[in-house]
Amino acid sequence: MDSDELKRNVDRALSNIARAADKQSSRVTLVAAVKTVPADVINAAVSYGVTDVGENRVQEFVAKRDGVQGAKWHFIGTLQRNKAKYLVGKVSLIQSVNCAALAAEIDRLAGLLGVTQDVLIEVNAAGEASKTGAPLCEADELIGYARTLKNVRVRGLMSVPPIGADASVYERLYRLYQEHAGKQFDVLSVGMSGDYEKAIECGSNMVRLGTAIFGRRKQ
Repeated sequence: MDSDELKRNVDRALSNIARAADKQSSRVTLVAAVKTVPADVINAAVSYGVTDVGENRVQEFVAKRDGVQGAKWHFIGTLQRNKAKYLVGKVSLIQSVNCAALAAEIDRLAGLLGVTQDVLIEVNAAGEASKTGAPLCEADELIGYARTLKNVRVRGLMSVPPIGADASVYERLYRLYQEHAGKQFDVLSVGMSGDYEKAIECGSNMVRLGTAIFGRRKQ
């Protein structure tokens, strides 16, 4: 992908987000999903208006972090407890806290560093066996537990709805978010390249776009 195409993609995504957000009178954050994207391309995207970037793989974050300038880092992939030490205190937001054990480990590591780590609780909105995240029926319990931890700040929810999901799935997530929203619980991260406009129209205020910005990539 050349720089002109990348700029067009970023401009188009930001324009689409702004239009969808305007319908809801909301402000939506774009997180560029940068799995397999080299640091120089990420830096170009930042120069075109991307402010937040999200990595799926711990090893890629470690390799690219120092080479990317001017962007907030998010971790958006499945996280194993034994790799949390590479992220705590180094990313703005861990979006994929899917169980109490992971929340507790992040809290322990943050305590050792003397920091407060912002996190999102990952929700498996449709109970898909192929995806991680707390089932909707267990999300309240996980949110409640994570909020008791001294060194973790629960900022909201993250989810990956099924491909082609109807609006009701997004609306259930928004209702769950609204039940807990307030103070610093202010992020609903739902929507990727194929559904981000629908997600925003159903209440999401953060979207994670990879293909829409960087094109199709090798896994």
